[in-house]
Amino acid sequence: MNRFSFGPVVSERGVLFRLWAPKQQRVDLVIDDRPPVRMDLAADGWHMHESPEAGIGSRYRFILADGIEVPDPASRHQPADVHGPSEVVSDQFDWRCQDWRGRPWSETIIYQLHVGAFSDLGTFLGVISRLDHLRDLGVTAIQLMPIADFPGSRNWGYDGVLPYAPESSYGRPEDLRALIDAAHLRGMSVFLDVVYNHFGPDGNYLPSYSPIFTDNHKTPWGAGINFDGEQARFVRDFIIENALYWIDEFRVDGLRLDAVHAIKDDSREHLLQELARRVRAVTRERPVHLVVENEENDSSLLSGGVDHADRLYTAQWNDDVHHVLHVAMTGEDFGYYADYADDRAKIGRGLAEGFVFQGEEMAYRGSPRGQPSAELPPTAFISFIQNHDQIGNRAFGDRMADTISVAALRAGAAIYLLSPQIPMIFMGEEWASRRPFPFFCDFPPELNELVRKGRREELARLPGFDGHAEDVPDPTAETSFLSAKLDWDAMGQGDHAEFLALYRRLIELRKAEIVPRLQGIGGHSGSYSLDGDVVHVTWRMGDGSRLILVANLDATTRPFHPLPATRRLFIEGEMTDQEIGPWSVLWAIEEPVSSI
Repeated sequence: MNRFSFGPVVSERGVLFRLWAPKQQRVDLVIDDRPPVRMDLAADGWHMHESPEAGIGSRYRFILADGIEVPDPASRHQPADVHGPSEVVSDQFDWRCQDWRGRPWSETIIYQLHVGAFSDLGTFLGVISRLDHLRDLGVTAIQLMPIADFPGSRNWGYDGVLPYAPESSYGRPEDLRALIDAAHLRGMSVFLDVVYNHFGPDGNYLPSYSPIFTDNHKTPWGAGINFDGEQARFVRDFIIENALYWIDEFRVDGLRLDAVHAIKDDSREHLLQELARRVRAVTRERPVHLVVENEENDSSLLSGGVDHADRLYTAQWNDDVHHVLHVAMTGEDFGYYADYADDRAKIGRGLAEGFVFQGEEMAYRGSPRGQPSAELPPTAFISFIQNHDQIGNRAFGDRMADTISVAALRAGAAIYLLSPQIPMIFMGEEWASRRPFPFFCDFPPELNELVRKGRREELARLPGFDGHAEDVPDPTAETSFLSAKLDWDAMGQGDHAEFLALYRRLIELRKAEIVPRLQGIGGHSGSYSLDGDVVHVTWRMGDGSRLILVANLDATTRPFHPLPATRRLFIEGEMTDQEIGPWSVLWAIEEPVSSI
């Protein structure tokens, strides 16, 4: 039974090849080294050909009327990269973890990683070799940066052009399945970062034969994807079925949708709504979590409860919490950071209510940003102090461990890892890795030059560069990518070992004290206040207890007023009954009053 509209179909009769190419009256098919054959033109722009001679392992490509050879846009494997032929692969796999049923969202502790930079091998199998470390750390979910096949041998992944084909430099599709299986055997979920707002600049042949783009919408990458124009039904299915494909054939536990604010759609049912609806319709037997990145802070996409089957999107990356903590820890106030500086109340608001900007004017944008979010549970937000963007978009890709004090970094970790929001660790953060994570890519020479030029122009706007960025790593050089490889040998040394012990302790405490209290937590659960510049945040937890945070996020000792009737869960820094020291954090719990 064929579950998807796009891509080859393997049966006892051979292989049915399909290409939706309404702009082409003729398409030829080449299988292996055989002569081309003309495909049959069917309804709605489909070109079909069933070959009894083809099977698993056959390589094929399509030839358009002008002679251009193109891969299958729904290729399952590209052994010779995005410009080469596609390969027919099996969707069968000998899964060892047969009883995996996923994990509830409240238990989620995410670890974001880049497959190429995470291990020395830089492959799916290389990730498997480090899964025991993540299990011992206490991670319950890994999130892979985009793996859709991209041009060249190295890329962040946001330039993918073949969304159904796992990046060939990382391994074969069965290697990705082996990674997901191995994670499940260790009790860890696997999330994929998917990009449905644009295609990369090299290797996307879709415009040659289909109405994939529309001039009705503009995005930072050019024309918008055609989700609401003529023949948009097929474009929508191409994207939505991709989400279903990863969940069904690879057993992934969730998707993180990149920059959904750039998905433009004037249809009666927005693509994001249809995608979530169709995913929910086929995943009733296990929890599948859908996460968005949304610059607009649109709270309408998020659910009103935790672990509810009728939710739309499970959670959103909470950039606001990152920004307020980053400004407090580093003192940086350039660019958008300026809107989060000099106001400790914004730290409290981001932790207690989710978004800092909930419709207020944001000076950096010159317009209002966000919607009210206090009615959402804290589990509708994913918090972090580092991720690929916030590190890699810096001029040198430098990490916080390179620029701030150990005390400040420990305080930030203690806040977000025990917050009721869902925490996300960026690879290597747990041992305060100082390896950079610069932007890197590998395009043809003319595109590489455009990338270098654009990078220089972008960085010239930052303080301190004065239009000169010669010392910044070349994003197209292999050395930039290699510099991002994790320093696993440093993990057990000096301060690195102390950070690793801290992260393990915090995660263990989260699992013991925070996670059990998240079930049933609702909206309007958080409140905040300031005692001078000391931040106080309180949450009403799902079990009726009150979780309390007191944080002094600067280098000055402040007056401290003891908390009555509480049990202290964790203290980072120095604290007495009268004073709270620099970079000090206190977590406490007030148990619910027993009813008689």
